[in-house]
Amino acid sequence: MQLVDIGANLTHESFRHDFDAVLERARTHGVEQLVVTGASAQGTRDALALALAHPRLLYATAGVHPHHASDFDAETESLLRGHHARPEVVAVGETGLDYHRNFSPREAQLFAFERQLQLAVECGKPLFLHQRDAHMDLLACMDNVRGRIGAAVVHCFTGEKDELFDYLDRDFHIGITGWICDERRGAHLRELVKSIPADRLMLETDAPYLLPRTVEPMPSHRRNEPMYLAHICAEVARDRGEDVAVTAANATATARRFFGLTD
Repeated sequence: MQLVDIGANLTHESFRHDFDAVLERARTHGVEQLVVTGASAQGTRDALALALAHPRLLYATAGVHPHHASDFDAETESLLRGHHARPEVVAVGETGLDYHRNFSPREAQLFAFERQLQLAVECGKPLFLHQRDAHMDLLACMDNVRGRIGAAVVHCFTGEKDELFDYLDRDFHIGITGWICDERRGAHLRELVKSIPADRLMLETDAPYLLPRTVEPMPSHRRNEPMYLAHICAEVARDRGEDVAVTAANATATARRFFGLTD
C-alpha cells in the first residue's frame, strides 16, 4: 500500500528532535510521499528547504495562512512568487479564510487571499485551501477567478453536506484528516465521505495537529505524525464501504495527479 500525505506541517518545532525517525516511521507505514505545508513567509522558506533536502520524498507548498494574513505585504508576495517558480513547490497555499478565530482582521485575510489567488493565476499551480466559518466569502473569492486558476483542494474538510456539494460542484478536491475519527466533532464526515468521488478524495494528517482519536494505543505525547495516515485511510475505507487497498490506491493516484508528483 502506497500513501501520499498531502498536508503535513513538518516544519513544526515538535519534529525537530526526531525528524528522521518521523520520516522513517511514515515510510514503514506506507507513506511514500509528503507535501509539507508552507503557511507563512518563514514557513514557506522552511518547507522548501525540507523538500530540497529530501527530493522525491518531500514536496512543499508556498503560501500565507489566514492567521498570518496581517503580515502579508509586497515582500511576502515577491517571496511566494519566487517559490512558486520552483519545481519542488507543488501548490499555492496554505491560503484561504478563517473567521472562527480571526487572528488576522477579515479585511487583511481577504486581501492576502485575493493576492494569492492572483499568484495562482500567474503560476498555474493548484491551490491548497483553508476555510473555517467563512464558506460564502471563500466561494465568492474563488468564483471571481473561476476559469483562470487550476485545480483546488479544500484542505482538512470538516464542513456540512451543503458545503461539500458547493465544493464538488466547482470541481474542487477534498482533503480528509483524522477529524473524521473524532466522535465529538467529526462523526458527520463518516457519511459525507461516501459522496466524494474517488478522483477528488485525498488524505492528510495535518501533523502535528489532529491526532486521530481512534488510534490505539494512544501515544502519550499526543502528537500526530504522518505514520497515522494509514489509520486515517483505513477509517475512510470503512466508511466508504471499500477495501482499504482500493481507497489507498485511488487517493494516492489522485494526489499524485493533483500535485504533479512523480512516483
